[in-house]
Amino acid sequence: MKNTFSRKFMVCALAGVLGFALSACDDSSSAGGDETETNALSCSAEMSSSSRHCEDCKDEAISSSGKSNDPAEVTDDSSDSKDSPSSAGTSTKSSNSNSSSVTPSDVEGSSKTAWDYLNPDINYGEFTDKRDGQVYKTVTIGSQTWMAENLNYNYKIGGVSVGNYCYKDSSDSCAKYGKLYTWAAAMDSATTGCGYGSECDADTSVVQGVCPDGWHLPNRAEWDSLFASTAVGGKSVAGRTLKTISGWYNNGSGTDAVGFSALPSGWYNNGSFDRAVDYAYFWSSSESDVNYAYGMHLYFGIAFVENLGLFVKNDGFSVRCIKDSE
Repeated sequence: MKNTFSRKFMVCALAGVLGFALSACDDSSSAGGDETETNALSCSAEMSSSSRHCEDCKDEAISSSGKSNDPAEVTDDSSDSKDSPSSAGTSTKSSNSNSSSVTPSDVEGSSKTAWDYLNPDINYGEFTDKRDGQVYKTVTIGSQTWMAENLNYNYKIGGVSVGNYCYKDSSDSCAKYGKLYTWAAAMDSATTGCGYGSECDADTSVVQGVCPDGWHLPNRAEWDSLFASTAVGGKSVAGRTLKTISGWYNNGSGTDAVGFSALPSGWYNNGSFDRAVDYAYFWSSSESDVNYAYGMHLYFGIAFVENLGLFVKNDGFSVRCIKDSE
């Protein structure tokens, strides 16, 4: 089922699934992202139930770091997490001596790109996204081929940039971390109809989403296959294996042994950006219900990877595309 859902919505009608409340649409306010991006849908924020701050979800959500604007991970019966997200900063430390010590302020004004953090010992491939000409590094890990950097594509509906953001609206951050996408944008809601308040039964399907032709958004099983590969070494060490050798907070980087080169890209929520340099979140194409979808997450200094958690679909996370099977 690769983007075979019927086209269901016009631009303003899509506002709900994209994480915007629709009472009146205009072009009077910015939706974030690059300065060159077209203003995204500007709709009044009445859909407070979509936020982790809402009263309805407060009791069932778990804060990732004890801060009110952190992504709220919902407890899932299938999870075997070893620590709650709030304890992530004090759990098992990475022993990688090559990791540089950085502070949250280091992300501001940085001119480095994702390529500056790649493992020089890895033989990366390349491909060009024909939609905008951007060139991405790729890496084969076991039987899978992944992008070795986060997607940095400006997702639009009807010529309007929607549901994707540069960290703190900085183009330098996009060059380094790629875009942060709501789940609806990651799933290309204009084609699939997937988004907040809408289920599309895409848990095991191959969904191209926002990825280039020939690539797709990984589902839960594909993330699990990555962790389980012999090269990665399993979930107990994947948090160290998959992270870049430098760039993570407080010597919390990894070995980047397989060239996945995950950087701490932080997240977006409801107009706010937070925690670049010590947290990274990635969407999957799998959802739980109308409000929550599964995401993979990495923390600074943590060697293990938990089962994919459930997060509010309106959160802005990174996207890593995986190559279609041939």
